[in-house]
Amino acid sequence: QVQLVESGGGLVQAGESLRLSCVASGMIFSISAMGWYRQFPGQLRELVASISSGGNTNYTDSVKGRFTISRDNAKNTVYLQMNSLKPEDTGVYFCNSDLWTRSRYGNYWGQGTQVTVSS
Repeated sequence: QVQLVESGGGLVQAGESLRLSCVASGMIFSISAMGWYRQFPGQLRELVASISSGGNTNYTDSVKGRFTISRDNAKNTVYLQMNSLKPEDTGVYFCNSDLWTRSRYGNYWGQGTQVTVSS
């Protein structure tokens, strides 16, 4: 089965940095787009950043200049480098991927990792 596993979340103070990692595993033929979403308590999940198979990136306005998404195709891994963190960045961050198995194209989610930024 396909699994996405996030790591790197934690508790930091405002202005500090974290790097999130997400590793995709299983019977994967090819990974298309990958992205990071986050969810605040009582709110809808929102896109933070995405990256295509060709390396094209998109960011939500609130993180531009602070966050950087990247990927290592050889490792089936996507990263989110988060600098200058703010308390309003606090939430659960989820990895997401569009990918091909041998027989189908589908969308998959990780379990999420908590990021907490204190003032």
